[in-house]
Amino acid sequence: MNEPLAQRLRPKTLADVCGQQHLLAPGRVFRRTIESGKIPNMIFYGPSGTGKTTVARIIAENSGMTLHKLNGTSCGTGDIKAVLKDIGTLAGAGGILLYLDEIQYLNKKQQQSLLECIEDGTVTLIASTTENPYFYIYNALLSRCTVFEFKSLSAADVERGLHNAIAKLSEAEGQNIILEEDACQYLAESAGGDLRKALGCLDFAVTAAPITENCKRVTLEMIQQVTKRTAMRYDRDGDDHYDIVSAYQKSMRGSDPDAALHYLARLLEAGDLPSACRRLMVCACEDVGLAYPQIIPIVKAAVDIANAVGLPEACLPLADAVVLVATSPKSNSAHNAIHAALADVQAGRTGPIPRQLQNKHYDGEDALVKGQNYKYAHDYENHWVEQQYLPDAIKDVKYYTFGDNKTEQAARAYWAKIKGEKNI
Repeated sequence: MNEPLAQRLRPKTLADVCGQQHLLAPGRVFRRTIESGKIPNMIFYGPSGTGKTTVARIIAENSGMTLHKLNGTSCGTGDIKAVLKDIGTLAGAGGILLYLDEIQYLNKKQQQSLLECIEDGTVTLIASTTENPYFYIYNALLSRCTVFEFKSLSAADVERGLHNAIAKLSEAEGQNIILEEDACQYLAESAGGDLRKALGCLDFAVTAAPITENCKRVTLEMIQQVTKRTAMRYDRDGDDHYDIVSAYQKSMRGSDPDAALHYLARLLEAGDLPSACRRLMVCACEDVGLAYPQIIPIVKAAVDIANAVGLPEACLPLADAVVLVATSPKSNSAHNAIHAALADVQAGRTGPIPRQLQNKHYDGEDALVKGQNYKYAHDYENHWVEQQYLPDAIKDVKYYTFGDNKTEQAARAYWAKIKGEKNI
């Protein structure tokens, strides 16, 4: 069987694990707890290739308990019940440790089947997931476990893992394998914090490397050939997607064009043109808004061009628009105003529309005031006349407040003059 390099070189001790020093460094609570031998119920959360499965296996294999391994992508309720059958038997005398990988794929009923046994301690659960456990794991199960976050590895962490891999490969193959330093750095940086991905690329390159003088040499050119389009982790339905689009809009809102372009590039490199366009249009309306209202049709035009030409050229109009949004004055006055209005409507604070604003209706016998009595604004000086527009129940409510930018302050000054400072 051609076992993947990452599996062949999986660390055997916590000290050998690359990265995750916020958990695994000597003296850390996590490591001290594990070394005590008293294993609590735990959920490991983080991106793929960061050591979740490795750490879980190290803990399990050194726990002294009967180990059962299941994967949420393939196991069913029957598999879980088969594990629970060992409770109270000789096979489970030392305790049962269930390692459950990809727990997010289990449905609610399957997760619930674990509740009683992990609560009374007959089964210890170590689960891992690449998705946010607070969204994907049943709350009752989550409350019985401690969640530990595994973070993306730094390039230095990945580079350490690659050096370890080269040393072990050289020993296993009985010949010297050289990974050139620039090739190692490039591979470490291009892995996107995923050591398993980097080891997969390395395995491919080492297999293809020619043998000269009983030595295999892996060059930068070889690594570049096997790492194209592998540098970024991205899942349109996962946390990475939401983190990137969040950072994308917040960078534009925060007026940082460099960061905004970086996150735009990550979206486009992943081929996610719809998200790049949608967030851009939202930001133009929500965060620039009335400070520069002309930006809305400008951004819409850029998005139309991007969708018309497609990738990769779509990056050009989008870059123009992103820089424009990021460097424009900001106002969320309309955003705040419409959400305040929506809150009133959703809470039932409405009331009948004032008679003068209604469509023309027949006045019944009970009408106290006959006639529509609507004042047509254009019949008055400056095209404005004082008149009640809101329903009686909320007639004095103020949703909109002029922003402190040049455009809205100019409008404020105009209406202050027209209305004689009334209702401003």
